[in-house]
Amino acid sequence: MTKYTNEQKLDAVIRYENSSESINEIAKRIGTSKSVVYNWIKQFKYHGLAAFEKSYTTYTAQFKMDVLNYMNENGVSSDKAAVIFKISSPKLIRKWRNQLNTLGVEALFSKKKGRPSMKKESNKQTKQTPVEGSTEALQAEIERLRMENEYFKKVECLSSSQGKITTKDKVKVICELRHKYSVKALVAYAGIPRSTFYDIVKKMYLPDPDADLKAEIKGIYEEHEGRYGYRRIRYELKNRGKKVNHKRVQRIMKELGLKCIVRMKKYKSYKGTVGKIAPNILDRNFTAKAPNEKWVTDITEFKLFDVKLYLSPVLDLFNGEIITYTIGSRPTYSLVSEMLGKALDRLPEEHQLLMHSDQGWHYQMKQYRHALESRGIVQSMSRKGNCYDNSVIENFFGIMKSEFLYLKEFESVEHFKEELEKYINYYNTKRIKAKLKGMSPIQYRTHAQTVA
Repeated sequence: MTKYTNEQKLDAVIRYENSSESINEIAKRIGTSKSVVYNWIKQFKYHGLAAFEKSYTTYTAQFKMDVLNYMNENGVSSDKAAVIFKISSPKLIRKWRNQLNTLGVEALFSKKKGRPSMKKESNKQTKQTPVEGSTEALQAEIERLRMENEYFKKVECLSSSQGKITTKDKVKVICELRHKYSVKALVAYAGIPRSTFYDIVKKMYLPDPDADLKAEIKGIYEEHEGRYGYRRIRYELKNRGKKVNHKRVQRIMKELGLKCIVRMKKYKSYKGTVGKIAPNILDRNFTAKAPNEKWVTDITEFKLFDVKLYLSPVLDLFNGEIITYTIGSRPTYSLVSEMLGKALDRLPEEHQLLMHSDQGWHYQMKQYRHALESRGIVQSMSRKGNCYDNSVIENFFGIMKSEFLYLKEFESVEHFKEELEKYINYYNTKRIKAKLKGMSPIQYRTHAQTVA
């Protein structure tokens, strides 16, 4: 087999990359097969200039086994394995595999030319197994103890900082100590197969295939200040033209330590029967076919600067949009009546609407019921003590508190109100939802009206 210099290989790759010659033309010109040229091109794409830095003349049996084990464990073809391990031809790997299958592991060892020397073999055996109690044996034992002590200290340090020790962590420790001690002894003490060690080492020095995706996921997470979990980040990636499986996004977020923040409990406004209770007409049917068909409302409480604030919003079940809201320092009826007035100003005349709430005392008041009746609005109330009957608005409170209240720092009550207005605007116009096909509430409403 003709041997080619690194310059010849690189020249062939450059000619192909510049489209000056095809693979067939290059192979014919230098007198080799097109599969060899194709292998050089793939190796260059995989390793860069390092692909031609080292050219093996012989391969050890351990190296051959590492290649074959890598192929079996990862389902890699001989062509790809030749690229990864910088082997001159895939045919050579197929030859090793046939030798292993037909003749066993012994066939992978290179045969020495000539007759073996009995004297040399005897000396080799004596050197490998020093006599017990001799100086060499004691030195070997001291070296082994030093190795085990250093390995244990490094692993213990990792264990105290991150808890569980993975095989990859052990490999990193072995890499730190491999220049002082035998890799064979280190992997044996760590309980890792040598093939696994070399496989992980190769992967450690390969470029991270998820590097760009990780940066984009982290950017989305930080842009939304930790409010997005893996589902919404996946939809945001889709909106940006990148189709990524949600499980892959979840795995990457776990690797990066990115978590959507937790939720807190809501304020309870129930004080018994103080007026008239309406039936539960909504009956947990939280879907609406058009905007302004079904609205839900409730009140939640904030504690800031040793004072309490109360928020009263209205939410449209069609797209989860916050129609309007009021905020005050006391949960009085005016808080609700003002909210209702602002909401009804946005409702078209003679529009059929269902207004749902819990059995809070505000919604039992005669004034509230009369305001609804005057516009032909049907009133609906949750059953007593059943939060699930109005779970959509409660879900909004949980999201808003976790994404806004417990995430930001405020200088004053007025500053809080300003930031709240910004958040609700963000919630309506920018914050995407999985059930809205990756759109924000207003985007979804606009899209639906355009399609209709």
